[in-house]
Amino acid sequence: MDTPAQPLPPVRFEAHPDRYRHWKLAVDGDLARLTMDVNPDAGLRPGYSLKLNSYDLGVDIELADAVQRLRFEHPEVKAVVVGGAKERVFCAGANINMLGQSSHPFKVNFCKFTNETRLAIEDASANSGQRYLAACNGTTAGGGYELALACDEIVLIDDGSSAVSLPEVPLLGVLPGTGGLTRVVDKRHVRRDRADVFCTTAEGIKGKRAQEWNLVDESVPRSRFAQAVDERARALAAGVKATKGRGIAWNPLGAFKHVTVSIDRARRVAELTLTAPSGPQPATPDAIEAAGCEWWALRAFRELDATLLDLRFNEEQVGLVLLRTRGNREAMLALDGVMAHHGSHWLVNETRLFIARTLRRLDLTARSLFAVADRESCFVGTLLEVALAADRTYALDDAAVQLGVSPLNAGAYPMTHGLPRLSLRSPESPTRAMELAASPRLLSASEADAAGLVTVLADALDFDDALRMAVEERASLSPDALTGMEASLRFPGPETADSKIFARLSAWQNWIFTRPNSTGEKGALTLYGKPDRPAFDFRRT
Repeated sequence: MDTPAQPLPPVRFEAHPDRYRHWKLAVDGDLARLTMDVNPDAGLRPGYSLKLNSYDLGVDIELADAVQRLRFEHPEVKAVVVGGAKERVFCAGANINMLGQSSHPFKVNFCKFTNETRLAIEDASANSGQRYLAACNGTTAGGGYELALACDEIVLIDDGSSAVSLPEVPLLGVLPGTGGLTRVVDKRHVRRDRADVFCTTAEGIKGKRAQEWNLVDESVPRSRFAQAVDERARALAAGVKATKGRGIAWNPLGAFKHVTVSIDRARRVAELTLTAPSGPQPATPDAIEAAGCEWWALRAFRELDATLLDLRFNEEQVGLVLLRTRGNREAMLALDGVMAHHGSHWLVNETRLFIARTLRRLDLTARSLFAVADRESCFVGTLLEVALAADRTYALDDAAVQLGVSPLNAGAYPMTHGLPRLSLRSPESPTRAMELAASPRLLSASEADAAGLVTVLADALDFDDALRMAVEERASLSPDALTGMEASLRFPGPETADSKIFARLSAWQNWIFTRPNSTGEKGALTLYGKPDRPAFDFRRT
C-alpha cells in the first residue's frame, strides 16, 4: 500500500538580506549591486538542485524583497547592477526539475509571481528613479534572460561561449513563462523574423550578433567587461536627477493589524476584511517618515499583499474571496487627501506605487472576487479600489451604507493595462465615471448604484439571501472556465505590453502546462535531462 504524500509546508514570503541564501545586496552611494549566487542545496522544497544559478520560488522571493527594499530603505540608489557570481554563468533560468515535480497551479503561480517581480523592477525604473543594468557575465538562458529583459540595459560578455537564449520551445515544449516573448518584440524591438529564429534556437545567440539583433545593448570582451558595466551603471545613475529622503526600515510585518482572513474550506470561500484607520493619520511628510512602515497606508497594503500571496500559493482550493472593509470613512477620505497633497514626496509616492502594485496583484489573482458593502463598510477612496477590482459588488440598500470617492480614484492606481478602475464602471462614457473623483465625497448606496459602483443593491430582507445564493452558485462552476472568464472580463479596453504578458500567461501556460507534449508521460518537460526523447502529438489545435 502506498504511503500518502505528506502535505508540503506553506510558502513564506518575507525575507531579509541577513537571511538571503541566493543573493548578495551591496549599496555604495547611488549605486547598488545585486549579485545572484544561488546555493544549489537550498531549494524551497526537496528533490532538486539549483545548479548553474537556476532559480525556484525561494530565489525569486529574495529578489522581490531586494527590489522592494531598495525602493524604501535606499531611495538614494539611482542604478542597480544585477550580476552573477558563478563563473561563466549569469542565470540558467527556472530550475527544470523543480518545474517538472510541481503541481500545475504551482507552476502557473510561480510564473505569475516571477513576472510580477520583473514588473516591479520596471516600475522602479519608470517611477522611482532606480535604473537597472543586467551584467550578463556568462550563460543567460530562459528565465535568466527574462530577468535581464526586465532591466533598462543588458551587457553581455563576449567570450566565445556565452549566449542569451529563450530555449523553452525547442527544449521543453513550453513557452518562456515570465514575458520573454512579449518583451523581446515589444520592449527590445527585435524584428519578429529574427525573434522567431532566436526563440527556436536552443543554444541562443552570442556576442556581436546578439548586439546587432538588439537582444543586448552591448557585447564586451572579458578583459573590458567589468569596466564597461561600471561605466554604464554610472551613466544610468547620472541620468537620474531626482533627490529623495533618507529611507525607512523595511521591517517584518509580524502579527497583522489591519487585514484578517477567515477560510471556509468546505465551501472553498475566504472572507478577507481590511480595516481602515480609525482616527487621524500623519499629515506631513516628516510625520509620515517618522511613522515609516507603521504608517497605515503602507502597512495595511503590505498585509493585503502578503495575504494575496498566501491565498495563491497555500490555499489552492479557495475559489471565491469575499472582500469586506471596516473603519472610519471620514478618516479614510482625510488620508487620501494627505496622499494626494503630498504625492511628490518620495515616501508618499513609493507608498502609492506599492498600493498600485498590490491592487494589480489583486486584479491578477485567479480567484472570484465579490465585494460586500454593509453598514460597517469603508469602501472609500483608496479602499474603494478594492471593490472596483471585484467581479461584483453587493451593497445593502440602507441609509447607513456609504461608498466614497477621492481624487486618487482618478488614476493614482492604474490597472495592468494602464486604465483607472473607476473608468471601467462607465465604459460607454469613461469620463462620466471619472468626474465622480473630482472632489472627495461619500455616496449613499443608492447613489453609488446609480453611479455604476454597485452590481446588486438589495434591501435588508433580500440582501443575505442574494449574497448566499451568489456564493453557492459561483462555487458550483468550473474553476478553469471561471479563471479564463475573469481574466477576459477584468481588463476591457486597450492592451499594453504588461497586460499582454499576463493575458497570454493565463491562457498559454494554463493550456500548455497540461498538454501531453509538455507534461505528459513522454512530454519534453517530463523527460528533460533523461536519456529518452519526447514523443509529440504533431496535430495542430
